[in-house]
Amino acid sequence: MLREVETRAVEDAQRKADEERAKAEREVRWRAAIEKAKELAAQAQYAEVLRAQTRQWQEAADLSAYCDALERRLEEAAGEDEAAVTSARGWLAWARRYVQSLDPLTRLPAMPMAREPKPEELAPYLNGWSPHGPEAHRWGSR
Repeated sequence: MLREVETRAVEDAQRKADEERAKAEREVRWRAAIEKAKELAAQAQYAEVLRAQTRQWQEAADLSAYCDALERRLEEAAGEDEAAVTSARGWLAWARRYVQSLDPLTRLPAMPMAREPKPEELAPYLNGWSPHGPEAHRWGSR
């Protein structure tokens, strides 16, 4: 009887040690997954900034082409209504200033600062790990 109690105590201690080791290993793997997910989330943030700048740049290029066309039209406007020509020149001046303010390449763009991602932004990069911890409910299979 005493031997059985001792055997169970040893088995319980071994099981507890195995569980603690497994928990520590999950923690290490989860932390590595979180770090990788943060890197990937930052890359996604940078890509979104790049896409936004590209849209602004394309819009500025389109508007600039319009301004160039308006300028050519104004050169052809000799002899037309002087008030209309003056108004169009004012419009062109405003439009060129607006285009310059819109174009992200008017100034050199800086490397964006990545913000700390929210847990739901990390989830797509965690391969099933929960963003809330290694013991939290997993979001799929690993």
